[in-house]
Amino acid sequence: MRRIILIGLLIAVAIALFLSPFASQSPDGLEKVADDKGFLHKGEVKEVFSAPIPDYTLPGVKHEGIATSLAGLIGTLVVFAAAYGLGYLLKKRSERDSRAEG
Repeated sequence: MRRIILIGLLIAVAIALFLSPFASQSPDGLEKVADDKGFLHKGEVKEVFSAPIPDYTLPGVKHEGIATSLAGLIGTLVVFAAAYGLGYLLKKRSERDSRAEG
């Protein structure tokens, strides 16, 4: 099972590193429609907190492609760690509950 998780992580990291620089710079569909219909400004609100990697740019990294790759890598690893940690906690809880029942 750990081998499958590792392979999946490696594939996700490869995609983040090598394909993310080719992502479209155009706005997504909802943003485009809001702009076309003239209500894009209504969706702009004061930020509650600032994004850790706004617009996939990293401070100090001047090359846009490298910054996007690194941002994708960091995001992939953070999401993986959160999902893996949550899975670990749920498994531990499930094992504890099954011991209590038995």
